[in-house]
Order: sequence, then structure tokens, then C-alpha cells
Amino acid sequence: MATANYIKGQNEAKITALYCRLSQDDGREGESNSISNQKEILLAYAQRNNFPNPQFFTDDGFSGTTFDRPSFIQMENLVEQGVVDTIIVKDLSRFGRNYLDVGNYLEIKYPTLGGVRFIAIQENVDTLKEIGTEMMPFNNIFNEWYAAQTSKKIRAVWKNKAANGKRVSSSVPFGYVRNPQDKEDWLVDEPAAEVVRKIYALCLDGRGPSQIARQLEQEKVLIPTAYYASLGRKTRKQYTDPYAWDQKTVAGILVNQQYTGCTVNFMTTTVSYKVHKTVYKPKDEWQIIPNTQPAIIDEDTWKRVQELREHRIRPTATGRTSLFSGKVFCADCGSKLHFCAAKSLNANQEHYRCANYKSGRGSCQIHFIRNVVLEKIVLEAINSLADFVRCYEPVFLYLMAQKDIVSKRTEASKLRTAIENEKRRIQDLDKLIKRIYEDQVPGNISAERYARMSVNYENEQCHLINKVAEDEKKLACIEQTSLDLKTLLKVLRNSTSFEELTPTLVNSLIRRIEVHNNDKSSGHCYVKVDIYFTAIGLIDIPTEDEIKSLMAKIKANPQECRLTA
Repeated sequence: MATANYIKGQNEAKITALYCRLSQDDGREGESNSISNQKEILLAYAQRNNFPNPQFFTDDGFSGTTFDRPSFIQMENLVEQGVVDTIIVKDLSRFGRNYLDVGNYLEIKYPTLGGVRFIAIQENVDTLKEIGTEMMPFNNIFNEWYAAQTSKKIRAVWKNKAANGKRVSSSVPFGYVRNPQDKEDWLVDEPAAEVVRKIYALCLDGRGPSQIARQLEQEKVLIPTAYYASLGRKTRKQYTDPYAWDQKTVAGILVNQQYTGCTVNFMTTTVSYKVHKTVYKPKDEWQIIPNTQPAIIDEDTWKRVQELREHRIRPTATGRTSLFSGKVFCADCGSKLHFCAAKSLNANQEHYRCANYKSGRGSCQIHFIRNVVLEKIVLEAINSLADFVRCYEPVFLYLMAQKDIVSKRTEASKLRTAIENEKRRIQDLDKLIKRIYEDQVPGNISAERYARMSVNYENEQCHLINKVAEDEKKLACIEQTSLDLKTLLKVLRNSTSFEELTPTLVNSLIRRIEVHNNDKSSGHCYVKVDIYFTAIGLIDIPTEDEIKSLMAKIKANPQECRLTA
């Protein structure tokens, strides 16, 4: 929270700026650094020494390592306008904990701007009287050192909490609220959660973050900050339009895995304790703790949205897009097929062609197909698959079992066990390395033996770290396939027939479409299209005779029919 009481025009005399600052870490020291205590000390000092026109500037909840503080910036603007004569703080650390920036302000900037007087009461610093200025740089260095040590302690606390399976972030995503009885527990904030679900549904429907933001604005949906303000909650962010959604806010909601009910620790960090710019860490450094709060978005939907975000559909110059943009590829060269639309083309003339064709000058043939034809082919393929699954689901599952798609539970279980054992061994190796180091220092083992043992342990540990990464990647692939199959079956079971294609339907069922070059050998133009469904890839639907044969096999071996997705 930041406040400043200066009102220009009430008194034309230059003001005495009484600056107060408190961060969360400073607050732990008790009442001595509280805002109320600072104000009382500063006002008493100003009145006792006859400083004219005292005005408070307060930044509550802001770190001293940065000068990007609202009231500080307001005070600095007045300094540059020549309105401020004197700045008084309780102590130098209230002004700031970055000794380079503090030195720049107090030793260069303020003397240059008409000799603004600076007073720090506790250190007895007065730049006008040149009292305490000799020790001021050393005090500033100690203040920064305190900030550095505090930062290390906080990070150590985070690591300890994470090691005990607890979340380390203090922020609660939009859609959740803290449990009043247990601050570590998150509850679903239903009105906000509905907005989150709507954002994911719009993304599945083929909308990008900017399009979603515009729709929410048109529908007068409150932005998160305005929503919190409507509930009487304090917020730092300011806004002018309560419905002006930012596409970055929407994109942040779409990538937040915590909506699936898990906790994600160490997803971001800062450059340093002085540079507070947020930096995203590699995914392999994240800690994901499952089932820590109720899910707002199911995991299948979240993963499908991430895939769509990786293959974002960009509109053509006309503003029109195809249902299949980003999913259509050349069967020969593997390049994407570009969606071609122009104002001179009507809907029946919009088409795809190979990106490597380049009007005959490229390395590939045209691979041309009209969009309306492709839509018809895909719709027929989806309905054929849906009919097959509804009528002969045991046969479908049997075929999937033959492709090792449904029944990979044993392999997944083995991988989970292997990963747990490998991680346990990595931790044991850390202890062993520490133990032999402690034995080597007093001479319990020779330096040669220590060197040999430590190299062996470190090599084994390095191998295990790489093995864990490989096994986790395999496990993620198996789990993704299982989730994709569940999504596909859920969609196909819930409808008797599909009358038309929708972005949600295409994004849920279709992984990839490959278009072959046209074949005119029969006297007619024939284009082969391969449709790869999510989880199952290419599938040839059996004939009636083949289905009868497969049903007989399943009846003879009912054990194989117990495989379910």
C-alpha cells in the first residue's frame, strides 16, 4: 500500500517530505519499524526542529532493494519540480537497501537538484550540516548486506517447505481463495472459477488470448483486480476500466497448471534480490505436488489447451481462419499446408497448399485441397469412428490393445517405481559424498581414496539424474496417451452423430492431417487424406466380416476384453 498526503496549492512553501517504508521482512522486526511508529517519530522530529510544511509519503509492503515504489516515485517527481526542501527518514534502510542507488540519490542527484537536504534520524545523518556523511556509505553497504542475508534465509525457508510437500508461493491464482481457517488451504472461488472455465472453453473453441480478452470485455466480465475490489479486498494494481482484460492475463490463466488441482513450486524466480524481474525457470526444475486443492480444470482439458497454444492459429489477411490451421501437413515433405483465403475468394474457393510449393519454384508439389472438401472428409471420418465405437466398443478397445495404446499400466507402474528408486539413490549419494568429505578432512581416509570414491559417486549420480529425466519423459508420454484416449472416448460416447464440425470437436479429436498429392491416373482428381486422431493415430475401421472375426476372438478370450480406457 502506498500513500502520499501532499496537495499542491494548500501551501506554496517548500515541503518537508517525511518518507516511511515497510516491507514484509521489516515487519517481522516488530513495532519499531511499523508505519505508525515511523510517522510518530518523523512528525515529532519535524515539529521539534521547526521544519515547515511536513507531508507524509508512505510505501507499505515494498522492498528497499527496489526504488519502483509509488510514493517514492511521487516524492521524487516533486523533488525534480523543486517543491521539496528536505527529506527525513527514520533510518537509512527506510530510504533504500541498494547502496549504489542510495549513494547516487544522496551524493549526486540531491546535491545537483538545488541541494535537497537529507536527514536520517537514527544514524544522525544531515547532508546540509555534513554530519554523519563519512559513515553513510558503510551504513548503506550494511543495509544491502542485510537484504542479501534476508533473501538467502527466505529461499532456505522455501526449499524446506517444498521438501515437506508444501507450496512456497504466497499468491493465490484467480479462481481460488484462501481458507479463512487454514491459510495453506485453497478453496474454489466459484464466481471467479466460472470465468476461468469460460476462458478454457473459449480456447478449446479456437480463440486466442486477445480474442478471448475482447469477448470478456464485450460481455462486461470484471478483470481480476476489479473483481477483488468488488469484494472489498485490497489490491496493489490500479485500473481505469474494470472490464479491460489484458491478453497477457488471459494467457497466464491458460498456462497455469495449478488449475488442475496441483501445486507448482519454483516455476519462477527473480534475477537477484536487487533485480526483481520475474524469470521463468526450465520445466525440469519445477516441483509439482498433485492434489493439493480442488481442480477447476480437468487435466485432459489443460493438456489439450497447452497443445493448442503450441500450435496457435493465426488469422489470414482477411481475418478468416480454418478449423484445421496448424494441423494440416504435406504427406511427402512434412511441411505445413498454408490456408489460403483472400477477399476475391468465396468460402468454396478457400484452400490449402504445401508451404514448399512456392508457385512451382519450391521443392515439393502443390498438394492442393479445398477447405470445404477437407471439412466434409473429416466430418465423415469422425462420424464413422463414432459409429464404430458406439456399436463395437469392445472391438475398438481390443484393436487399441493390439497397438499397445490402452494397456500400458504395467509399464507406467514400473517406470514410477524406477523413478522413485533412482531419486532415492540420488539422495543417498549426496549423503555418501558428504560423509566421505567429512572423513577426508580429519584424515580418516586418504586423499587418493577420497578422490576415487567421490568421482565414482558423482558419475553414478550424474547417470541417475539423466536416467530420471528419460524415465519421466517416457512416463509423461504414456500418461498423455491415456488421457488423450479418455478424452476421445468421452467425446465419441456422448453424441449419436455430429452434424457439423466445431473448433472444440476438431481440437479434441484430431491430432494431425496429412494430404497427399492429387492422383489423376483414373481420369478423375483423387486426393488421399490421412487423419490422425488423438491417442490412436491412423485407424482403419474393420469391415463387417472382420468385426465378426474379432468378436469371436474376444468371446474366446474374454480376458483381452477387460482392457478399458
